[in-house]
Amino acid sequence: MDTPVSQDVTRKTLESVVIRFAGDSGDGMQLAGTQFTQTSAVAGNDLSTFPDFPAEIRAPAGTLFGVSGFQLHFASKEILTPGDDPDVLVAMNPAALKVNLAEIPTGSFIIINSGAFTKSNLKKAGYESNPLDDGSLDAYRVLSIDISRLATAAAEPSGVGAKSALRTKNVWTLGLLYWLFDRDRTSTTEWLKQKFAKKPELAEANIAALDAGHAYGETAELPVGVELYKVPQAKLPAGTYRNIEGNTALAWGIAAAAKLSGTKIMFGSYPITPASSVLHALAPLKHFGVTTFQAEDEIAAVCSAIGASWAGAVGVTSTSGPGMALKGEAIGLAVMIELPLVILDVQRAGPSTGMPTKTEQADLFQALYGRNSDAPLCVLAPKSAGDCFTMAIEAVRIATKYMTPVILLSDGFIANGAEPWSIPDFADLPKIEVRHHTDTKDFHPYVRDPETLARVWPVPGTPGLEHRVGGLEKDFKSGHISYDPDNHHKMTQVRAGKIMGIANDIPEQDVEIGESSGKLAMVSWGSTYGAVNEAVRRARADGKDVSQIHIRYMWPMPRNLEALLSNYEQIIVPELNAGQLVKVLRSEYLLPAQSLPKVAGRPFRVGEVLDAIDEALAGKESN
Repeated sequence: MDTPVSQDVTRKTLESVVIRFAGDSGDGMQLAGTQFTQTSAVAGNDLSTFPDFPAEIRAPAGTLFGVSGFQLHFASKEILTPGDDPDVLVAMNPAALKVNLAEIPTGSFIIINSGAFTKSNLKKAGYESNPLDDGSLDAYRVLSIDISRLATAAAEPSGVGAKSALRTKNVWTLGLLYWLFDRDRTSTTEWLKQKFAKKPELAEANIAALDAGHAYGETAELPVGVELYKVPQAKLPAGTYRNIEGNTALAWGIAAAAKLSGTKIMFGSYPITPASSVLHALAPLKHFGVTTFQAEDEIAAVCSAIGASWAGAVGVTSTSGPGMALKGEAIGLAVMIELPLVILDVQRAGPSTGMPTKTEQADLFQALYGRNSDAPLCVLAPKSAGDCFTMAIEAVRIATKYMTPVILLSDGFIANGAEPWSIPDFADLPKIEVRHHTDTKDFHPYVRDPETLARVWPVPGTPGLEHRVGGLEKDFKSGHISYDPDNHHKMTQVRAGKIMGIANDIPEQDVEIGESSGKLAMVSWGSTYGAVNEAVRRARADGKDVSQIHIRYMWPMPRNLEALLSNYEQIIVPELNAGQLVKVLRSEYLLPAQSLPKVAGRPFRVGEVLDAIDEALAGKESN
């Protein structure tokens, strides 16, 4: 790798590239990854991202558990995952190299900040010898550069101190990558000017570092094996696109629902990773009819939302698994008093505090069953970042039409990941009909719509519609408190029947890829959509009899789901938990579904799903 080759502008065309940025949590890896993502979007590539945060707010510098990562997959074709194996690793220190090297295929390209490979940092990372010198990286294409020194030298003339100059090393690296992968740095330059508008010397320093990294690529003699690349534009359906993260899409979907329903929305929330940014995104959207409230705890947050629904608005709250546990009694109250309430559960690894910044799908049981007594409600799950927008609107529609809480199950992978999103025409979005009861004749608060079984929604204080609700059981005929055993049985059945009736108001289950019958169905839900989709596509391209069925309506499930699944010889359910949906399918439909669990705080790799497909079909053929 020491023999240089002459530089030229010939670029090798690639269909897709996976880059992983890795460094200390203070090294700006999320910023670098986000900027490369934005630049790739401007270039017209399809893309998918996976930010990987350390759980500690600021772990000791140079330690393995303080490594922050950002993986980006950009391509000239449609892609649905951030990629399995990185083609390029950017390692800003020894810890970043140590944590990620096992996942880097032989022959991959590694850019290393040699300036951080000091004796102290090597020791913190657990290296007994320097991997830059001991031959342990000979199987890779390595570009070792003292990025720390070069970035500092480029930034210091702008008048910033040495410490601030050193912080530009992430932007210097961006400049180099922009050169290597034929990216335009204009959008990043403009972003830096806006970000540091009040501190122009910092903007100047970062832009100088960005330009210096790019110039290094233009002028330096690159090692043998290091080429220049380009990834052409993707052929996406016509439309206006922007990058969107799952939590942003949730917020925008809630704001859109306020307009579509003509009803105010009150968002009561308490900060919790990874759901906090929903509140951040909604706070500036008051002009859409959204009021935000940061409560003192999870219970106060959900109760404030219930209070807003009682007053005639739509109450919405967000949380993650531990917060869901705290909100459980109040959600049961909303079930009993039958008010619209939307709960955004952005799932994370648990139990208890678990791994707050890592993803999981293990709140499904909690969403379906996690309340005292029989307290059924509706549960939905978006399949991607962009789908969060659609499903947030759907959650408000169902909540208001059926007077019920609706839980929307996202997760950390969807929440923080980004994808190109075709901005819809607002005029094309379905209107949400909200009816506040105004008829005073024979009124009581549990008068029901004969079709939906939803109770009426009167606004408190309306003359002739004065009423009270609460957690005690109500009489079916009068709405008064009742301890009658037969009435309680009837009301329990009515509340359950109302929820099951939603199945008649949602789409029938379709087949995402493949045939409506066959040897194998891969049943995905939530964020497993992308990995399963790509795996099934690859398997079918090899002639394998496999289909994908993706469920977004978790409860009630689509009315044709049982019949559809019965058409397959084998059913496999990949999910990021110990096997929850598979148990629901078995118990509801008595189907011999098999579990493909993963509880690692990370999403499925396409290869893992593909291996499961091959093993299942090989086993079937051998029988």
